[in-house]
Amino acid sequence: MTSRRTLLTAALGAVAGSTTAGLAASPAGARPGPHLTVAADGSGDHTSIQAAVDAVPSGNPGPFTIKVRPGVYRGQVIIPADKPDIVLRGQGADPTQVVIVDDRANGTPRPDGGTWGTSGSASVTISGAGFSARNLTFANDFDEAAHPEITSKQAVAVLTRADRVAFDNVRFLGNQDTLYVNTPDAATISRVYLRKCYIEGDVDFIFGRATTVFDRCEIRSLNRGSTTNNGYVTAASTSIANPFGFLIVNSKLTSDAPAGTVFLGRPWHPSNDPAAVAQTVIRDSTLGAHIAAAPWTDFGTWSWRDARYAEFHNRGPGAAITADRPQLTPDQAAATTIDTYLGDWHPQH
Repeated sequence: MTSRRTLLTAALGAVAGSTTAGLAASPAGARPGPHLTVAADGSGDHTSIQAAVDAVPSGNPGPFTIKVRPGVYRGQVIIPADKPDIVLRGQGADPTQVVIVDDRANGTPRPDGGTWGTSGSASVTISGAGFSARNLTFANDFDEAAHPEITSKQAVAVLTRADRVAFDNVRFLGNQDTLYVNTPDAATISRVYLRKCYIEGDVDFIFGRATTVFDRCEIRSLNRGSTTNNGYVTAASTSIANPFGFLIVNSKLTSDAPAGTVFLGRPWHPSNDPAAVAQTVIRDSTLGAHIAAAPWTDFGTWSWRDARYAEFHNRGPGAAITADRPQLTPDQAAATTIDTYLGDWHPQH
């Protein structure tokens, strides 16, 4: 993370506080509907993402676009439940040019006492339904090596707690617990869709109980320098009442970690909840040599064999069909698609 943090700091430039400019009118030929522009150099309506979110009216009746010009925007961002349908759109040529980042971890001390916890560590927390983001980067650049005194190193880049959340051409950067896809409570189903995104991390870096589809994504495991265990890609905590947890499809799992040292997943049971039974399918994807021969593993006393794990038609040096790698039947695969996971919501079309 040190090299990434250096790059982000160098790019920070003149990012400052926020302004209180009003809503921008829609010029001829612009994207229709209400919108605001965030620019680090002060040329927009606001200089911080949070200031723009705060300016969106509560209960806005339709899409509200926040256009973000190239720059690094540091600071925690909270999108509340009463502000649905926010569209966060990076204005750079590619997603590397707009970076939204913070640097706190689970064990980072809070100014008012205690620590942030895993959820509180998130650089961006999304509770507003219908949120979407395109062409930008979310990051948590907490520097593990620089803080040996902090033992709880979970550092979330994005936490979702809403239904119908979509990411298109977005990067998620972190180490442990990069992307936390969750729901408001265990009884609620929330859906998340990622298209052509890049997610990186090492330990449990895609986790939570939301129904989540990764479509044509690159999922990159960082090399922790171990010769035996360089982490876990997923840690789903799907409710037993929900048949749909994580679906990774037409994607590629990459790493420069040694061969056979990364696991596809382990079953997370928050607070030892027996009703959290991980559901994860990886299909029609390319698996690098870093994937372990027995890629599903236990989480403490919870056996991976009691979870709902499966693969189908994967390829690459990390793919295999063995007794330790459950496979979908063709009939099961026909019913395990993006459409079945997302139901009446069709962001992929």
